[in-house]
Amino acid sequence: MRGRRGRWHVGFMSEDETLRARGDYVGATADELRRKTSADRTAGVVSQKALFLRRGKVSLHEDRLVLGDWGEAGDLVLRRADITSVEVRFTELYGRFIGGLLNAGKPLILGTVPAGEVYLLIDRKEFMETTDDRAWAARIEAWLSR
Repeated sequence: MRGRRGRWHVGFMSEDETLRARGDYVGATADELRRKTSADRTAGVVSQKALFLRRGKVSLHEDRLVLGDWGEAGDLVLRRADITSVEVRFTELYGRFIGGLLNAGKPLILGTVPAGEVYLLIDRKEFMETTDDRAWAARIEAWLSR
């Protein structure tokens, strides 16, 4: 059966049948955040989009976590073995001053084999400076423990 974007799917379950959660993300790798200039960081206080240039849909399936439109090569597809850590916290690369004073603005940080450390803001509400990152961390941790 031919799926979205011309991919072939084998089996009886459609992609939507394996879907556990879906949202919108903005993201960046730790290396990308390290390379930001002070002007970029200043702009990031106004809008996170100045720091997080990657945008798309995030979806958690039975067998994979997908960051849609991650780069020129397309989606970043992560299997359980590809994820080495899951945490929600402020760091020197993305601190409380940029992320907002609320704990709800902390980034979701995934340690990954193919992309290194990945910072995500999932379903971020710009005005409220909140994300669904804590809920996504719990989902991913539960998924990893299977």
